[in-house]
Amino acid sequence: MVRYRIEIADLHAHLYQVTLTIPQPDALQRVSLPVWIPGSYLVREFARHLSQLTARQGTRELPVQALDKATWEVACSGRGALELSYRVYAFDNSVRAAWLDAQRGFFNGTSMCLRVHGREDQPHQLTLGKLPRGWEVATAMPAGASRGYLAANYDELIDHPFELGPFWRGRFKAGGVAHEFVVAGAAASFDGERLLADARRICEAQIAFWHGKQKPPFKHYVFMLNAVEDGHGGLEHRASTALIAKRRDLPRLGQDKTAPAPEGYVSLLGLISHEYFHTWNVKRLRPSEFETYDLTRENPTRLLWFFEGFTSYYDDLFLVRQRLIDTPQYLRLLAATVNQVGATPGRQVSSVAQASFDAWIKYYRPDENTANATVSYYTKGALVALALDLTLRSEGRGTLDAVMRRLWTLSRGGPITEGDIAAALQEVGGRSFAPELAAWVHGTGELPLAKLLEAVGLRWTHETATLGLRLGARLNDGTGGLRVQAVMRGSAAERAGLAAGDEVLALDGWRLRRLDDGALVGALDRELPLLAARDQRLLHLTLPASKVAGPVALSQDGTAAAPLLRRRAAWLSGDGE
Repeated sequence: MVRYRIEIADLHAHLYQVTLTIPQPDALQRVSLPVWIPGSYLVREFARHLSQLTARQGTRELPVQALDKATWEVACSGRGALELSYRVYAFDNSVRAAWLDAQRGFFNGTSMCLRVHGREDQPHQLTLGKLPRGWEVATAMPAGASRGYLAANYDELIDHPFELGPFWRGRFKAGGVAHEFVVAGAAASFDGERLLADARRICEAQIAFWHGKQKPPFKHYVFMLNAVEDGHGGLEHRASTALIAKRRDLPRLGQDKTAPAPEGYVSLLGLISHEYFHTWNVKRLRPSEFETYDLTRENPTRLLWFFEGFTSYYDDLFLVRQRLIDTPQYLRLLAATVNQVGATPGRQVSSVAQASFDAWIKYYRPDENTANATVSYYTKGALVALALDLTLRSEGRGTLDAVMRRLWTLSRGGPITEGDIAAALQEVGGRSFAPELAAWVHGTGELPLAKLLEAVGLRWTHETATLGLRLGARLNDGTGGLRVQAVMRGSAAERAGLAAGDEVLALDGWRLRRLDDGALVGALDRELPLLAARDQRLLHLTLPASKVAGPVALSQDGTAAAPLLRRRAAWLSGDGE
């Protein structure tokens, strides 16, 4: 058995001490650290935080030879156990790496545990050293004796993050399975019971979605939430998820639970729903390219539009289906997704399948031109799911829910290809969906969303365009004035000569300091003088006349025909027709 002992070396220096013991090592034993973590598609070079790597076999110290940026080799003598010792700097307060300070510890195995080449399929044990007084441990990895945790192999070892500290902890059962929720950094006003009750409803609904009355494919599930001043995100694992959210977004004691949930709390519930849905859709049902991970390099796939996008479609849909939000709230969330994609010129440049493939070099490395060069496979993928679901429902042959469950059954909860998705759509829908997949997934045209949403009794209207939309620029009104973050391709801002980093000072004679100062300026249907600053120089520019539609707003059409209203009710409740 491969054994790791992880200890706190120095809280204030943010250092863990790791000891790796390899019984009966190879004569030339290689070890390496992953360069990325599954679920976050960017080479992150975790080895840059590893230092002081030494090797010992019995009483003898052995030289360690670096072979590349994340691989080392040790020449061993005899069959005695090889012991490697090293330190890991942990000051990444995200869900992807490792963290350690006087208040909290957290780590993923990809940041801490060297992979022992040739032993990946053997059992692995992880043991924790002494923790500070009052600290607890949360993980979904099965526990052994004396702070020991057991994994069947290396892949399982690195798929169980650890939360350490004096956190809040609550428990509930969903689908007959024990669930834990731990929260670090919560304020005294935090309403843990409300969070548990709402999370339970999400979990019960998703287990029923995939399995009916059968139990889910895990024996214990753990939510690990790090509450911070500013942050939002999550990373899925096979029986747990690591979450980060704004402290002010947690539910608070004394809030009126009969009123619509606050926007921040809705965002947190959507995150919980998203990551929990990943327990099936990407951790088990996954791209064929992910059947076996290569942790030494990028693992591209063209299917993130399905695994991330469809998950993004269902995350908020489960909230309205469980009545954690009402229909108007859901329509505002859906409209926000429509508007985000609509404000991205890159949707006309890159297909969502290509955007999936390019995730490693574009999505996780955004710059001022990203919106012009690609589209988010999260948001456009969610709209592809919406379009397919409403098309299926309008034709009266099935639902996307049925397609997802059919994929799970056919693949036995394992790897799939786009051909499998197409086959499941055809089986459920009674016809080939090849034209839709070609146009919506591999093409760059617009999705027929207005028509499809009108077919479920919704109104598609446009609100007044914001200053940013009218200019065709993404603006930031933080300290330092009104700054340009990005300029959209073909926009009035681009034609005027604005560039990322410029400060917009005045338009049509009006001084602009904040985003809402755009209300001072009338329609942009004529040329207007524009004053900007770049690198301490004033720019006297001319903004050309332009006409831009405002953001989409969705609302319920009370005058819609009864069949449309029944279809909308079935869609939002999760029922078939």
